[in-house]
Amino acid sequence: MRNNVFVLLLMLIFSWLCSVKAAVTYDNRGLIIDGKKRILMSGSIHYPRSTPEMWPDLLKKAKDGGLDIIQSYVFWSGHEPSPGKYYFEDRYDLVRFIKLVQEAGMYLDLRIGPYICGEWNLGGFPSWLKFVPGIEFRIDNEPFKSAVQKFVEMIVNMMKAEKLFQTQGGPIIMSQIENEFEIVEYAITPGAKAYINWAAQMALGLDTGVPWLMCKQEDAPDPIINACNGFYCENFLANKPYKPKLWTENWTGWLTGFGSATLERPVEDMAFSVARFIQMGGSLVNYYMYHGGTNFGRTSGAFVATTYDYDGPIDEYGLIREPKWTHLKDLHRAIKASEAAILSSEPILTLLGQGQEARVFRSKTGACAAFLANYDYNLNIKVNFENEEYDLPPWSISILPDCRTVAFNTAKVLAIAHTRNSINTVTKFSWESFTDESIPVMEDEALTNNGLWEQLNLTRDATDYLWYMTNVNIDPNEGFLKNEQDPLLTIMSAGHAVQVFVNGQQAGVAHGGITFPKFTFNQPVKLKAGINKISLLSSAVGLPNIGASFEKWNLGVLGPVTLTGLNMGPRDLSMQKWSYKVGVKGEDLSIFTEKGSASGQWVEGQSVPQKQPLTWYKTTFDAPAGNDPLALDMRTMGKGMMWINGQSIGHHWPANLAVGDCRGCNYAGPYSNLKCHFNCGNPCQIWYHVPRSWLKPIGNLLVVFEEWGGDANGISLVKRTIGKGGKTA
Repeated sequence: MRNNVFVLLLMLIFSWLCSVKAAVTYDNRGLIIDGKKRILMSGSIHYPRSTPEMWPDLLKKAKDGGLDIIQSYVFWSGHEPSPGKYYFEDRYDLVRFIKLVQEAGMYLDLRIGPYICGEWNLGGFPSWLKFVPGIEFRIDNEPFKSAVQKFVEMIVNMMKAEKLFQTQGGPIIMSQIENEFEIVEYAITPGAKAYINWAAQMALGLDTGVPWLMCKQEDAPDPIINACNGFYCENFLANKPYKPKLWTENWTGWLTGFGSATLERPVEDMAFSVARFIQMGGSLVNYYMYHGGTNFGRTSGAFVATTYDYDGPIDEYGLIREPKWTHLKDLHRAIKASEAAILSSEPILTLLGQGQEARVFRSKTGACAAFLANYDYNLNIKVNFENEEYDLPPWSISILPDCRTVAFNTAKVLAIAHTRNSINTVTKFSWESFTDESIPVMEDEALTNNGLWEQLNLTRDATDYLWYMTNVNIDPNEGFLKNEQDPLLTIMSAGHAVQVFVNGQQAGVAHGGITFPKFTFNQPVKLKAGINKISLLSSAVGLPNIGASFEKWNLGVLGPVTLTGLNMGPRDLSMQKWSYKVGVKGEDLSIFTEKGSASGQWVEGQSVPQKQPLTWYKTTFDAPAGNDPLALDMRTMGKGMMWINGQSIGHHWPANLAVGDCRGCNYAGPYSNLKCHFNCGNPCQIWYHVPRSWLKPIGNLLVVFEEWGGDANGISLVKRTIGKGGKTA
């Protein structure tokens, strides 16, 4: 009987223990998970910017690199492409991604948004949201709040149904509502404050059981934790003394924009920023990005390149970038070895010299960790600490997990740098071309208007392209050419690029840039007496993703459109009759798919044109042997898009050369956010990622749409490989 009672008691205790929910809480020193306070290392990996086949390897490399957490946005535009129609498959299989994170032995920080920025089209908002009657984004606006609440609730309920929150035994230990709202809050009309308070209360009411974050939001309402984004965050403070000091985005580099230089961040600087943040009371650091990936399809923000490599420790193709990956791994090991002392005491500051200091953590149990810093960015300094001499390179921090032995110095990189080799061509292509992309004229189209229409109101972001067409009638009796010079056509556009055709012939192109999307086409054009047919192909390169009220920004040819240099005087074409055509013919035929390609009329051999605008090219090829990542070398092309077996790789635009302050890399120096610029005068992006999982063993269909005119014979498929030594390519 006594044994039965004992067994029953054990069963009751076990049942009670199983019913107790795990917990994620916090205090001023950090997150507390299942009763244990932690220093946590995190890295951003965005599931739609890679493929499901890549996810396990990426997560393993992140775990091996010393990460505890994976951070990802939730991409509303990918999950709800049309109202109420949801998509959670392939690259958007969020649940599968999170379960793989858990299988890899890591936690997840789920940044639900709804706004993410992320250099993503429309900041992550689906384009249909822009056209909801009466809507205004990120403000106390009922249509907007209604749509936001519906989506956020749907995501949270999905996570609960799959038992993915940590309180349910899953990996999600944090969620984020909104994103970097503070930087636009004061630029938005009254209603912004009410919106952010509403968003906070809405999120808290969903009862996730884990803390909510708001990054870059000093007035984040309790109990939501405000967090820091930036290159440096050591001086950041939570808005209440009982909240932890968290760093949601430590920028590993910077985005690549069409027309902008490449920014790389030295790993010495990254390691210094992390060590200083931890010694100043920080307890969580997230690298943005740990693996950046690729902006497949039409997902990138305005003028953001197809690559989203971000100079992360794992590159766009899933290859480890050295010395960044190993140096940060060593840093994480040293910090973890110091964790017990750091989290159980406040540091004691000791000055070791002019610009040198020690911060020492001593616990009551005897654990001791020290951070020795040299803030002079020119001189190597020897300091005396605890009767020992230590060598401190310029602008560096040494970590001593036992207060005696240097386990790591931020400026001493031991890992060997890797080069990336992309000139190992594995496939040259034999092309066919579709040249029936005829130039439409005003009489061809039924959609007309007296004046110029904004582009997105017609395309609804279903395509990059909108044709504007009008006629210019020149009276032959007026001797119309002033001084017998070609008249000047001036077109003012809200962005992003325009290609001008006069009487069926290309007359020129013009485009804006990532900083100034608006631009003016201003070139002489050849006109004739009688009717002249003007056709303008306006193209978008992503949609805005940042700024106040960016949903109201315009796109396309909005005018004025004028002709000058005519004997009869200047002529304003803006308010005359225009006709419109959405998209281009090849899109209408879906000739980038196997079925659509079979329906088109193609030419081959010597008949394939080169450097001709509005040309579609196709070829077939077999998958190269091996497992090396693959890319298309597009350096001979102008501007357009690419598809493999019907899936869009993204925009190509190697004709857009990088400009900027290309001063090379000058690491030494405090708080210089943009340290290392490269690549000015060269194409912003040459290589375009081709996922292995998109290929069949034989007979893969590659289709390229070239807008401006390029030499398709120069396109090749290359392997991305790594070697030792030299500068990373």
